[in-house]
Amino acid sequence: MSKANPVYPFPAIVGQERMKLALILNVIDPGLSGVLIRGEKGTAKSTAVRALADILPEIPVIRDDPFSLSPDGELDVLLEIRRNLGIREDAPVIRETRKVAVVELPVGATEDRVVGSLDLEQALKSGEKRVEPGLLAAAHRGILYVDEVNLLDDHVVDVLLDSAAMGVNTIEREGISFIHPARFTLVGTMNPEEGELRPQLLDRFGLCVNIEGIADPESRVAVMERRAAFDRDPEAFALKWRAESEALAARIERARRILASEAAVERELLFRIARLCLEVGVDGHRGDIVILRTARALAAFEGRGEVRPEDIDNAADLSLPHRVRRQPLMEMADNLEAIRRKKAESRGVKGETS
Repeated sequence: MSKANPVYPFPAIVGQERMKLALILNVIDPGLSGVLIRGEKGTAKSTAVRALADILPEIPVIRDDPFSLSPDGELDVLLEIRRNLGIREDAPVIRETRKVAVVELPVGATEDRVVGSLDLEQALKSGEKRVEPGLLAAAHRGILYVDEVNLLDDHVVDVLLDSAAMGVNTIEREGISFIHPARFTLVGTMNPEEGELRPQLLDRFGLCVNIEGIADPESRVAVMERRAAFDRDPEAFALKWRAESEALAARIERARRILASEAAVERELLFRIARLCLEVGVDGHRGDIVILRTARALAAFEGRGEVRPEDIDNAADLSLPHRVRRQPLMEMADNLEAIRRKKAESRGVKGETS
């Protein structure tokens, strides 16, 4: 941990377990496409996202590569980029590892800062492309964090939607273009009182959690005590939580290995997912697919290769709240709870597992 910029330890965050779980699941399976965290100010939204940096796994990268390419699966892309930029294709490729990056996108960032820029004058004079990579290059294979995501300018939202859909970013100017990979996990935080999110961007978040301030006095005191201890001596506080941070990081790494085994899910559980989505009026099929991926990640986090019915129900809680178009949010939440109770009672009477 850097002494110049200490990070509050992730396990030291009091409460907000669903928010922390949603973030962890996206680390276990980046294919979940991110999480939207909605809540009032002062509920540790930004703290939790920034604290992720300390428990993220390491990935292989290419030294001095601003596009965060993988030396295992993207060497052909590297060669193509070198050709486009006029760099020797036989320049050495030095492999190293670093933690998955958390790249923060400021609300007021310009499009050039997000996308990157192209030196048109250099291209016209010498025929060589000179590129200044943007935040999307740095976020490739990592986490792109947007605080107050609902306040982003529309043109930046359009860029994020295009990159999220295509997995690439295009830097373009006066008919000259440059393309590089841009696959990232999008994490957004917002206060609903400051405005809602465009439906197209809302649907791109795999998971969504709604959080509130902690109502328990003892837990609120713990928040104050831990924050005061961190502000007083960040290094000592981080050291106190080091063992728990390392244990959580190891558990996440193990879950990633379990998930990679791609264990089959019983077909009856797929019907369970379909029925849940139909019963609460979910539009489209993205919700079904996200629930399945989330359930697998939940099982892996628990150290299991097989998905159980409770994994499906817990995954639905995280995957569906922002996908329902025909019901108010609270009515949808009540319906989900009623469905869970009905199925739990049915299992208790009949021993069902479907």
